[in-house]
Amino acid sequence: MNDARAIAEQTARASYGKLLAWLCSRTSDVAGAEDALADAFRAALEHWPDNGVPHAPEAWILTTARRKLIDQSRKNKTRADAASTLLLAAEEAQDALQNEVVFPDERLKLMLACAHPAIDASIHTPLMLQTVLGLDAARIASAFLISPKAMSARLVRAKRKIKAANIPFAEPSIDTLPLRINALLEAIYAAYGTGWNDDDGADENSRGLTFEAIFLAKLVSDLSPDAAEAWGLLSLMLHAEARRAARRRDGIYVPLREQDTNLWDKQLIQKAERALSHAWRLNQPGRYQIEAAIQSAHAASKLSGRDVSDDIIVLYQRLIEIAPSIGAQVSYAAALSSGGQHDEALLVLDSIAANLIDSYQPYWAIRAHVLNALNRHAGAQSAYDRAIGLASDPAVRTFLFEKKQMVGKAS
Repeated sequence: MNDARAIAEQTARASYGKLLAWLCSRTSDVAGAEDALADAFRAALEHWPDNGVPHAPEAWILTTARRKLIDQSRKNKTRADAASTLLLAAEEAQDALQNEVVFPDERLKLMLACAHPAIDASIHTPLMLQTVLGLDAARIASAFLISPKAMSARLVRAKRKIKAANIPFAEPSIDTLPLRINALLEAIYAAYGTGWNDDDGADENSRGLTFEAIFLAKLVSDLSPDAAEAWGLLSLMLHAEARRAARRRDGIYVPLREQDTNLWDKQLIQKAERALSHAWRLNQPGRYQIEAAIQSAHAASKLSGRDVSDDIIVLYQRLIEIAPSIGAQVSYAAALSSGGQHDEALLVLDSIAANLIDSYQPYWAIRAHVLNALNRHAGAQSAYDRAIGLASDPAVRTFLFEKKQMVGKAS
């Protein structure tokens, strides 16, 4: 009995998104497919302990969910449901003749539907987390700092939009696929960023989103092997994840240049390098690949002791050319300062419009570092105060406070 329940739960964890994607691609009804799938898993928990686990658990769940969708469509008796009902019934009959259920992996289509331009961009990530990974609304709401009720309502509206607008569960044309993939990757990166600052356990509900985001990136890469930016994003996140254990020491933030490389996950770094190599071979340079290359250069420098400051500066220049942002400019200034070009770094910081950096914490932290390197101690103290006030992570605040105490002193 316990084994049957464990297999049902394991099937749910491993196959939920794949099963849901297959059903959605036939009906364009995410909510209906979710309900049918939930009923199918409940049926498995009721029947498998007494009747034994079927030879193909995934196929059993899919067949049961499909029958529930057919029954519900017949009850609704709406013209809109007629085509999908006939399709599901025909496929069921075909499967019965073959005595086997074989279904393709449609999860990329599901994710692309979740990231469709007709859907509010702010709900792309939560929608993917729920449909592809099966996370509940309460968990997602906590990670995104809104109430479960509000998150649930937004998810329901998005699913209704998919059905009402008849958003297709199909890969876009070759001309529009890159744009849709970019929206998809932005949503995945947003999920990673949500969990990134909680590696010290500050928020138990956000912890784990980094792993789920990496899973999604790996899934997109596997299902779309020619999408260079997907491989670049995967590499970028793997490089960041490899250094997780080294980012805190006794509750204090540790910057990359001071991290203990013995704590780095070398296997993840190797996977990141393989993903980046695959991306470069596709000859489609993009933002995520360049950011991954920067992280790769940092890792190589720390592990080998080789100075790669010039390489990193060139990479940031290229990044600003193709994907200009405040973050890229601030990081470019940090790279210049790390290479001893403090005056040039300050020029870059001064060139950023004041209204853009008013509340941007990394800007003030880097500015403080640069001013201190230029022996402009009063300005450095003031910038550190600003950075400390804007920091939301206690570990970062402690780190910055200690740096402020060292202003003007020999390091």
